[in-house]
Amino acid sequence: QVQLAESGGGLVLPGGSLRLSCVASGHTFSSYGLGWFRQAPGKEREVVAAISWSNTDRYYSHAVKGRFTISKDDRKKTVYLDMNSLRPEATAVYYCAEQRRASTTLSTDYYNWGRGTQVTVSS
Repeated sequence: QVQLAESGGGLVLPGGSLRLSCVASGHTFSSYGLGWFRQAPGKEREVVAAISWSNTDRYYSHAVKGRFTISKDDRKKTVYLDMNSLRPEATAVYYCAEQRRASTTLSTDYYNWGRGTQVTVSS
């Protein structure tokens, strides 16, 4: 079974940038793609971005479109989330998970969640 591990979180000033990584261990992917979610204290988990393994589909939430970029490196089995112009409201634990099917932003359509990485945007 594939295991996912996030890294790259930390403390950053407003307006700053971070690159998150999601490394997959294992040999095969039966999923459609991979998504990044975030969950802030007291709030529901929300999708941030998603990418298909074929690289033909990418999704960004309205809140991050134009500032975040999702990409992947098949050789390294890694999916990245480049976050620019970070705002304090981006503070959350960021998770990656495998996407069960195309064109979905429902957390119930994602599985095999990583343990998350904390991102804090604060001055």
